[in-house]
Amino acid sequence: MIDKIITIAKEAGEILRNGFRQDFQIEYKTNSSNLVTEYDKKSEKLIIDFVNKEFPTHSILAEESGRQDNSNEYLWIIDPLDGTTNFAHGLPIFSVSIGVMKSREIIYGVVYDVMRDLIYSAEKRSGAFCNGKKIHVSSNDNLSKSVLVTGFPYNIAENPDKAFERFIAFLKEARAIRRLGSAAIDMCYVAEGVFDGFWEVALNPWDVAAGKLLIEEAGGFVTDFNGFPMNIFDKRLLASNGKIHQHMIKMMNKVEFFE
Repeated sequence: MIDKIITIAKEAGEILRNGFRQDFQIEYKTNSSNLVTEYDKKSEKLIIDFVNKEFPTHSILAEESGRQDNSNEYLWIIDPLDGTTNFAHGLPIFSVSIGVMKSREIIYGVVYDVMRDLIYSAEKRSGAFCNGKKIHVSSNDNLSKSVLVTGFPYNIAENPDKAFERFIAFLKEARAIRRLGSAAIDMCYVAEGVFDGFWEVALNPWDVAAGKLLIEEAGGFVTDFNGFPMNIFDKRLLASNGKIHQHMIKMMNKVEFFE
């Protein structure tokens, strides 16, 4: 199945690549920071049509069209364009993310970094790969030498001080922090050792389903902010190479959490 997921992710990515920096329609969901373009919808339709044709009994959870339940233990979790704001503004950091869950466990994960033409893929208990080459999290065990990555929720303008409080706390401890605008790509970069750790709040299942498996299969940890196993339907995620995880948890809990 993993080969089929890779194929459809690349086909969806081709739709996005063809639309990049072209004229297109933009709509707004919850607020002016939460965008959706016609290319989100085109990419999603392609993937959903593929699943319905190839796996008609499988259920689907997709960012734009919601949930399609069928009587099957398989659930496809689809983000047709992760990094919509980047895409809409001509910033070439966005991806297609597809995770497949069986009996509430992610067993396949694929993220396509469209503009770099990189396929990140993982199958449960089979390792993580980038364009077929095995990848692994970093070996850094010192937070002060770490480069971290994070993202902000769409409603950050409502409480910016609260969001920045945790950001500043980590900024004082880590070597650097980056913010790319695609949670799926953030997690891929943790999986291949580019970043040492990642945290974010207000996430959705389609943001993290594939990335969670990629990090775990690459030897890293993915938990909630307290170090407990992270369910993809939770809103808070902490991921790392495993070696700085406990230090990151301590940092998280020094700062009062606000949803």
